[in-house]
Amino acid sequence: MPPDLNATIAELIGQEPLEITPLTGGSVAEVYKVTFTDRPTLVAKLGEGLELEARMLGYLGEKSNLPVPEVLHTSDELLLMSYISSRSSLSAASQTHAADLLTELHSITAPQFGFAWDSVIGGLAQPNPTTDNWCEFFRDHRLLYMAGQAHRQGRLPDAVLGRIEEFCGHLSDWIPGSAQPSLIHGDMWGGNILCQGDKVAGFVDPAIYFADAEIELAFSTLFSTFGEAFFARYQEHRPIAPGFFEERRDIYNLYPLLVHVNLFGGSYITSVETTLKRFGY
Repeated sequence: MPPDLNATIAELIGQEPLEITPLTGGSVAEVYKVTFTDRPTLVAKLGEGLELEARMLGYLGEKSNLPVPEVLHTSDELLLMSYISSRSSLSAASQTHAADLLTELHSITAPQFGFAWDSVIGGLAQPNPTTDNWCEFFRDHRLLYMAGQAHRQGRLPDAVLGRIEEFCGHLSDWIPGSAQPSLIHGDMWGGNILCQGDKVAGFVDPAIYFADAEIELAFSTLFSTFGEAFFARYQEHRPIAPGFFEERRDIYNLYPLLVHVNLFGGSYITSVETTLKRFGY
């Protein structure tokens, strides 16, 4: 913890913190729980690009009913926000509640894919140029962009990049160009979902843009965030087109896998290669 964090928070909030303790779950930033004697508990997050995170949380808070922390202060390296306690893990009941919340979020639409400004995912830049064709957006600004970033860092071998580029040349065989641009959270793994009993109390660490909502559903299966209870309820609200579980899910999950290649390298490259091989590349 930075030695001046206590004083910085006291200056911003107008009260000396009683205690500052680390919170688990942050892989690309330092996250702390900040308690006071007579005011609500806060979360302090330290890292880079936090102004963008605050902007995304503000957008979700203003434009949707998705429960997210309230931003109290932001700079590019410090984010102070309200604390949402997480007293339980995802259960069948809380997955059902999550499905209700996310179908409502996905009902918020836009004329084009992308967003009015670029966002971040896991601290990495995420370009969002507005685009009419979903397949082109996903190909150019998700797969090819993130693969190129990983290759420039030396994390993705030349041969694997070549296979991704070849696969992207035939992406329209599986991914539709026409779809409904839906607002998505964008980083749907279990650590970003805070539960209290049978309800979801909050979603954190968004990576928002307008996308085919299937990419959100795919991400939620990559690390087994959601299961049968979630998808049964989601399909009551928004039927999932045939071919998602059989093919498109694995294709969409190439994107978060490439994000993880950028961040961690290692075994995630093998996972990318497994998907490419499955589709003949």
